[in-house]
Amino acid sequence: MTATADAGVIGMAVMGRNLAKNIESRGYTVAIYNRSYEKTEEVMQWEHGKNARFVPSKELADFVASIKRPRRIIIMVQAGKGTDAVIEQIAPLLEEGDILVDGGNAHWADTDRRNAFAQGKNFFFVGMGVSGGEEGARIGPSIMPGGDKEAVAKLMPILKEISAKAGKNNAEPCVTWCGTGSAGHFVKMVHNGIEYGDMQMIAECYDLMFRGLKQNHKKCAATFTKWNKGELASFLIELTGDIADKADPKKKGKFLLDAIRDCAGQKGTGKWTTMAALEVGVPIPTITAAVDARLISSLKGEREVAAKVLKLKTSKLKGVSVNDIAKALYGAKIAAYAQGMRLIVETSKARGYQTDLGSIPAIWRGGCIIRAVFLDRITTAFKKQPNLPSLLIAAEFKKDIARTLPALRKVVGAAVAAGIPVPALSASLAYIEGYATARLPAYLTQAQRDAFGSHTYERNEKPGEWIHTEWLA
Repeated sequence: MTATADAGVIGMAVMGRNLAKNIESRGYTVAIYNRSYEKTEEVMQWEHGKNARFVPSKELADFVASIKRPRRIIIMVQAGKGTDAVIEQIAPLLEEGDILVDGGNAHWADTDRRNAFAQGKNFFFVGMGVSGGEEGARIGPSIMPGGDKEAVAKLMPILKEISAKAGKNNAEPCVTWCGTGSAGHFVKMVHNGIEYGDMQMIAECYDLMFRGLKQNHKKCAATFTKWNKGELASFLIELTGDIADKADPKKKGKFLLDAIRDCAGQKGTGKWTTMAALEVGVPIPTITAAVDARLISSLKGEREVAAKVLKLKTSKLKGVSVNDIAKALYGAKIAAYAQGMRLIVETSKARGYQTDLGSIPAIWRGGCIIRAVFLDRITTAFKKQPNLPSLLIAAEFKKDIARTLPALRKVVGAAVAAGIPVPALSASLAYIEGYATARLPAYLTQAQRDAFGSHTYERNEKPGEWIHTEWLA
């Protein structure tokens, strides 16, 4: 078979076919393959597949042979065993210098394992996070590749063309080398963790307006649409404004939101983020609270019973305006992004990723789910101070924290008084206040640990020197 394709995509489900079309739309010929050929035939008849420069193959060997060397092949199949199966099957068919890319939602540890496998072969392996969903994959996602820097450099001509664009005149591609090893998938995981926190806080603010302030869905939709024109402007705020007042197609005069069962699903990336943070000792309470909130939501049957048994009273939100809620959300969002960035910093140090922190928020400005107007300022903050310990004290954000903290305190306090749970907003507040408190009650914790377990403690005047006291002698 004559090699005519410039790149190849394996996996013709929603993400794979859309990414293949994105590459093809930039003037490239793309080889496509799916385990079941029926799926490939379906793509050739798809509205975006007809007359496309696709080279379909029934057999994996023919697919590989149809791609020009060095081959650039992107795997877009279900993460886990499916990806492993593809790698095992294609590895013997690859030649020196070929680049195999896993573009799925892989766990970073799997990417490390696959990197180790590839190092014993003659091809390069790249773990690449892709964010933006179906639409992003087709017209421009945020792309987070990691692994061998030279291999990623060879991919960059295509990746820069197919990625979302941001910055001045939308001229800056939302793709960067995220670091060595599994850095690409790790950065994508943190992106998803921030997404969990952001979504939960938005949901809490919506509940405070809908249930706490007794505003209807139309009014809530209008509020979010207005917010999207200011400092809160983001994909998720815009999306909420668009979906909030959608009519229920099955019940005339009703809203679809009222018909949706309140059980949030998850695919594991939020949990992975929490586990990774625990591993390196980085606090990410907002993200963890969002994961917990989804888990609590899944206990629907138990919650319904508990509501009848406990009969907890709730009341209208008092002393809080929509403007207060907007300020509270903005301050809480800064805290969530600060937590995610800190996790990337510490993990890069621990695993030697060599991640350029300033480049990460820059590629989240377009294409991805957490894209937001204030990511420009986050990018600037880390470009100015590469060793910035926290966004909370960055010159770009410290005034915003001071400005929004009173509203965040007021909103969380009012929610508690009204009996409306706001776990993620509360976690962001506790994070900000804890980080900005010079002396925390950990002094008592240390005394307790030393008293019952001889764990020792440090004195204020001699940090680094550990001593023990016979407290109960």
